[in-house]
Amino acid sequence: MQIGVPTEIKNHEYRVGLTPESVVELVHNGHSVLVQSDAGAGIGASDEHYKQAGATIAPDAARVFAKADMIVKVKEPLANERKMLREGQILFTYLHLAPDAPQTNDLLASGATCIAYETVTDDFNGLPLLKPMSQVAGRMSIQAGAGALEKAHGGRGVLLGGVPGVQPGKVLILGGGVVGFNAAQMAVGLQAEVTILDKSPNVLERLNNHFGASAKTLFSNAATLAEHLAEADLVIGAVLIPGAAAPKLVRREMLATMKPGSVLADVAIDQGGCFETSKATTHANPTYIVDGIVHYCVANMPGAVARTSTYALNNSTLPHVINLANKGWKQALLDDAHLANGLNVTAGQLTCEPVAKAQNLNFITSEEALKLPQKQVA
Repeated sequence: MQIGVPTEIKNHEYRVGLTPESVVELVHNGHSVLVQSDAGAGIGASDEHYKQAGATIAPDAARVFAKADMIVKVKEPLANERKMLREGQILFTYLHLAPDAPQTNDLLASGATCIAYETVTDDFNGLPLLKPMSQVAGRMSIQAGAGALEKAHGGRGVLLGGVPGVQPGKVLILGGGVVGFNAAQMAVGLQAEVTILDKSPNVLERLNNHFGASAKTLFSNAATLAEHLAEADLVIGAVLIPGAAAPKLVRREMLATMKPGSVLADVAIDQGGCFETSKATTHANPTYIVDGIVHYCVANMPGAVARTSTYALNNSTLPHVINLANKGWKQALLDDAHLANGLNVTAGQLTCEPVAKAQNLNFITSEEALKLPQKQVA
């Protein structure tokens, strides 16, 4: 199979779909890899590194999309990239379709088979291809939030860890999953006062056993959220419903109860955000202020630490890329029900129920999709 790796073009996105080391593995499996020139520059991988790994270098994205049977990316394809997708081609990347109707419509029209990293599952009811980026984003949310709290950035001028004689900053984390856990680790390490809200007794028990007295764990309800929101210096939005739009936990009227200059960091922004006042920002302009509250809503946070993020992501995605290339997408999905859960679009059909509900669209199951007659490029 011919596997294509285009350069990521989202604002300040420096990750790349495959590392040179991953290319070596694919070539060893008998496949060819076409990498756009300078695609790996953001992780310190030159065209020469990719050539030594066995890849061919393409001058532009158009050549990659035209020649490749499968496109391996990091972020969702932007509008001009979606125009280059074709019937039967495989797209393997993060999609986050629920809040993005234009992308959904374009992918349906393309006829391509689109498999989303964020809805692939595992034997432990986890999301193994989302997990490494959630770990990165959770940890980054604290350092980004700490910076946003500085007075020069519009914040309250609070040091999260405090100093002797001065109380530390208060961090409220909404959601105790992978993002929330990693955010709590960082916040506790900075010696902030940390509170984690979640609705799952099992999650709360696990967090309590891990953090002990270093962080408070509380059952999430409207009253508890309102109480701790008013006291927080930094709030981390870490709520995820797999494949679906994030719930709006903090409404605009609630901002009036917060301390002026406090910070909302919305890690759920890829799925639409869990604060009503959230809108996607970029690393170039990461924050904005609404009603005196600083909002940090960068939609590709891990892109700022591209080398760490790319290698962490490839550790999880490469086995699936190899299976898709070795077997073709249909057989790979038939052999792996967890990978089949990643199927979001194929042959003009939507196959992800949460996306269908979010956009009021019809859908078919992945099992039904695997029975559809359709063109395959490999």
